[in-house]
Amino acid sequence: MGYEVKTKQTDDDVIEFIERVENPKKRADAYRLLELFTAAAGYEAKMWGASIIGFGSYNYKYPSGHEGTAPLVGFSPRKANFSLYMATGDPRREAYLEKLGKHKAGKACVYINKVDDVDEEVLRTMIERSVTWLKEEYPE
Repeated sequence: MGYEVKTKQTDDDVIEFIERVENPKKRADAYRLLELFTAAAGYEAKMWGASIIGFGSYNYKYPSGHEGTAPLVGFSPRKANFSLYMATGDPRREAYLEKLGKHKAGKACVYINKVDDVDEEVLRTMIERSVTWLKEEYPE
């Protein structure tokens, strides 16, 4: 039985999704992130699964044989915080994270409470770098 990727690109409306974010401050931050990610990634925002706003896509294949398609970068306004999805394998990731500002870094995500907690220029650089790095690692 093959592994089924849960998070797939959908035709759901990104703006409608952001408008459903209950907390007004978080909703405003979601719009700021939408603007920042769109400009830095150079791709239109698309919904991935029920709650991830993704930009661009790439096809990956792991040594295990597992393969799929994922957004190059993205974010999700969660109840507790924002999950930012950027290239996790990028060797420069740690250096950028040190300059980012207040965040928590998981294996796959960077978590921030609000946009004002981070340096937007560093975040923009991380987004651009993630897109470039993933395109090099996973050429079409």
